[in-house]
Amino acid sequence: MIKPTKFRWIVLAIIFITYTINYADRTNIGIALPFIQNEFHISNFEAGAIASFFFLGYAISQIPAGFALGKLGLRAIVSISIIGFSFFTYLIGTASSASMLKWFRLGLGLCEGPTPVGLTTTINNWFPTKEKATAVGVYIASTMFAPIIVPTICVWIAMTYGWRWMFFLFAIPGFIMAIIWYIFIRTHPEQSKYVNETEAEYIKNGKLEQNNQNDEFISMGFLDRLIRIKEVVKLETNLQVFKSWNLWGNTIAYFMMVSVLYGLMTWIPSYLVKEQGFSFTQMGFIAAAPWIGGLIGCLLGGWISDKLLNKRRKPTMLLTALSTCVMMVVMLNIPNNSTAVALSLFATGFLINIGWPAFTAYPMGLANSTVYPVAISLVNTGGNLGGFVSPMLAGALLDMFGNYGSVFAYFGIAALIGLIMILLIDEPVDKIPTGK
Repeated sequence: MIKPTKFRWIVLAIIFITYTINYADRTNIGIALPFIQNEFHISNFEAGAIASFFFLGYAISQIPAGFALGKLGLRAIVSISIIGFSFFTYLIGTASSASMLKWFRLGLGLCEGPTPVGLTTTINNWFPTKEKATAVGVYIASTMFAPIIVPTICVWIAMTYGWRWMFFLFAIPGFIMAIIWYIFIRTHPEQSKYVNETEAEYIKNGKLEQNNQNDEFISMGFLDRLIRIKEVVKLETNLQVFKSWNLWGNTIAYFMMVSVLYGLMTWIPSYLVKEQGFSFTQMGFIAAAPWIGGLIGCLLGGWISDKLLNKRRKPTMLLTALSTCVMMVVMLNIPNNSTAVALSLFATGFLINIGWPAFTAYPMGLANSTVYPVAISLVNTGGNLGGFVSPMLAGALLDMFGNYGSVFAYFGIAALIGLIMILLIDEPVDKIPTGK
């Protein structure tokens, strides 16, 4: 047998870098907000709205992107998306008013929307079932890697050249990445000149010729009853996608968890400066703590879901929702100590993200490859509406109560609702052997 190529891992590296750039361009606003508030003299609610308008555009563009990718493929659409969000990143640096910032953030979201749909569809097409959550874990890890490097870089740029230069400089990598994506990525592995027949067959069937045994179902007893494991016939039409309770339940849960994640991402820098009294330099380092934890959590969570849990997705999703509730109680009672704050933020990021890959991998078990782009766009739309609501609502709570206790309480309630929704959806499997 011809030795298989391993080009799918190169594709995954390109996905990681692309989404790191994507995430850096959306999250740098959190570092810029204190500078923007000082320049434009705006309230916390208005500052939250600047962050939130991105997610409105992002949510609006998801489902159209899913339909477009399903018909036109990945190569051109994702490249155009990358060019578009890089252009709007540059424009944000030119804004002369808070209103203009909102509109540019809306444009950024509209252009970024097709990228994650395209990236997750690429993973679904390029990886066998038993590697999907691991690959998604690497993809999601990029969303944690970006906030690790963004705060210190952004603070240095803002303190040295002014906050506008954060956006001017961050626009450059995207234009380069759009070219790389167009050159190397194809919708299906068999279309790529870098993939041989053996690797393409492995991706399709999840096995090599010398190891042609299918993965066996392994019962996990009480855990399977808790997660409501169930045989499913994969969704084959867009109508079935929009009628699937499991997808809607996952979408609502994702809405709640994204509310927490992006709420934290937007307001943690301001929390560290205004509530904890840290300098901007200290903030740049401590603000990276939850995302260092999140990076580890994503990589570990995807591996656990694939290998230890035999492709089950709900257990790590449940762990994420439950532990987030607990960590918000911790954040409500955290002492004013830099070490305690950094450790708590690290633990929060780790626990939120250990189940994050599963929210994206879950629809892969429900939908076939043809309708998966629409399925994941539905999940992303709902989730990112949480990103739209959360920063503004958190800002309104800050204006109303004047402290971050109300914000962490809101995040804890959102995580609790997410936990309930996850409990109510099924864990899909293709077939449960008789007697299991």
